[in-house]
Amino acid sequence: MNPVFQFNQYTLRRQVFALTGKFRFYDPGGRLVMFSEQKMFRLREDIRVYADESKSQEVLMIKARQIIDFSAAYDVVDSATGMKVGALRRRGLKSLLRDEWEVLDVGDNVIGLLFEDSMGMALLRRFLTGLIPQNYDITIGGARVADLRQNFNPFTYQLTMDFSMDVAHQLDRRLGVAAGILLAAVEGRQS
Repeated sequence: MNPVFQFNQYTLRRQVFALTGKFRFYDPGGRLVMFSEQKMFRLREDIRVYADESKSQEVLMIKARQIIDFSAAYDVVDSATGMKVGALRRRGLKSLLRDEWEVLDVGDNVIGLLFEDSMGMALLRRFLTGLIPQNYDITIGGARVADLRQNFNPFTYQLTMDFSMDVAHQLDRRLGVAAGILLAAVEGRQS
């Protein structure tokens, strides 16, 4: 596995008022370790993640299975090997009130959930768009393995991803990074 996926914490940053979705991932020391640029106005999401802004080494690919789908599934593929790592599937109707995603293994079996922290806060966020930062948890087999927390900043979308509670490495960091990008790209569009 590529060494960019070795960290227990990442900070994802995206400019709010940019015409293209540029995502930068920083390690705990503040060094840029990954970069992604989302192409706008695509019917089917195809997000590529690179080791740096030169885009010379692709490390991860996130591809939507369908064209614009309310319960879309996104395959996560290791670019170096071409092998599928797993997938993330949005739970359409359940996500109306509280964002919820399923974490899938290579065979598309549900192994975990990615969800907003609380129903009450999720409802408040729907009415006070952008004023209350989002907070997500990822669980695998009922055990909490990640905390993805948006930090309030009116000019930059910033998401802190903490995998340090996953001491048994139940969650592949590549899936965790993909979850962060999808939250910033897909859920961020709805805010």
